[in-house]
Parts: sequence; C-alpha cells; structure tokens
Amino acid sequence: MGCRATERTRPDGPGDTCSVLTRHRVVPRLRRPSWARWRRRALLAVATGAVLGVAGTVGSVIWLRSGADGHIFTVEDVPDAPVALVLGAQVNADGQPSAFLAARLEIARRLYATGKVRAILVSGDHMDWGYDEPGAMSRWLVDRDVPPQRVVLDHAGFDTYDSCARAKRIFGVQRVTVVTQSFHLARAVTLCRHLGVAANGVGDETAQRYETLWRRGEIREYGAGVKAAWDVLSGRDPVHLGRRETGVDDALRG
Repeated sequence: MGCRATERTRPDGPGDTCSVLTRHRVVPRLRRPSWARWRRRALLAVATGAVLGVAGTVGSVIWLRSGADGHIFTVEDVPDAPVALVLGAQVNADGQPSAFLAARLEIARRLYATGKVRAILVSGDHMDWGYDEPGAMSRWLVDRDVPPQRVVLDHAGFDTYDSCARAKRIFGVQRVTVVTQSFHLARAVTLCRHLGVAANGVGDETAQRYETLWRRGEIREYGAGVKAAWDVLSGRDPVHLGRRETGVDDALRG
C-alpha cells in the first residue's frame, strides 16, 4: 500500500502520515486519577472517621452515665462509707489548691465532720517534686481540723483511672465515697465500680461560678469518657503500682 502526504496542522508544512504510523507504535494513554476522585475518597474517609468518633463518644457517655445511675448523692443523703476518695486537680503556684480542688476538699471535710466517712484518701499528681497535689490537699484538710492521722496520701493518682485502681490494689479500699465536680462524677464512680470498688459519689456544684472553666471541664469529659472506656477494655495497670500500703487501714483504726 502506498503512502501519501497529507496536510497537517503544523508550521513546517505537509507531513507523512504513513511514516508516522510505521515508525512509531501507538501507545494508549493511561488515564490519571482525577482530583475529584481523590477528593471524594478523602471526604469519605473523613466522614467515616467522624461517624465512628461520634458513635464512640456517645456510646462512652451512655455507658458512664448508666454505670453511675443510682450512685450519685448529696452530702446529706449519701450512704456512709469508710473512706472518702478525693480526686486531685490543679494546685496553684503558691501551693494552695485551686478553687475547683478546694471545693472538692470542702465536701470531704463535711463528710468527715458529719460522720459519713472515717478517713479521707487524697489522690493526685506528685510526679514532679515541685508540684504536689496530695500534699496540698492534706494540708488544706488538716488546717480545717481534720486529724492528720485520718488523711492518707496517694502520690500517684495521675488520672481518675489510676486513682480508682490504686485505691483498690494499693490501699485495699473496698467501699468509698468519691468526691469531685459533678460533671466528672459519673466517670469517676463508674470507673471505680468497674475496678472493683463499691463506689458512690458526691459532686460539687459551687465551682459553676467559674463559668469558662466549668464549661471547659464539661467539654473535656467527652474525650475523657472515650479514654475511660478504652482503659477499662484494655485492663491497663496504673502508671505506678508498687507494694501494698497500709495507710487507709491505719487511718481507719486510728
């Protein structure tokens, strides 16, 4: 078959169609994934993650609230327990408890003064020697006429899970009244109960006057609830365990 010259739209004039076809193999062009397709996949992944995140958060909230149902009281109507467990919170630079922590300690003081508990276990962060939550908590209580022999310090209560686990495994607590802010109480009571401590709780409402901090605490509970569920499911040990301590036993005898 002959070849013929054809006019091609090019600046140098006629082109040889046959030579182009015979000298060069036609390679099919690969289709590149479109940005639209990648964007759809990314949006789907984000949407799936968001749905799973919301489901996990909602599920953990339901679990925590149902676990604490029937176990949250006021100072006046909470059943007696041998021990009050006060969960740590921020201590100011001057070594004094923050307003939130002082409100928790005031509840514990009232529980002791009215005979609702016989000893107080203060559990908080003392990882750094320059920052001592349980020490500040103990001083606050002793300064307000709680006998020092009735106050027991847990220096490794780095979070709520650790405080509850150590109350059971290190201090041998079987039954307790947990004291914290009301937005935190369901998580605290449920965790303690899942870790083998028969826990009721009394929550502080007075710190609501610090509106911004209170709302921040309420929002934080959503993420903390997911972590609490994971801690229980994983069955992790506290950051520090150590040997059995007799401080609570001694306080109850004293």
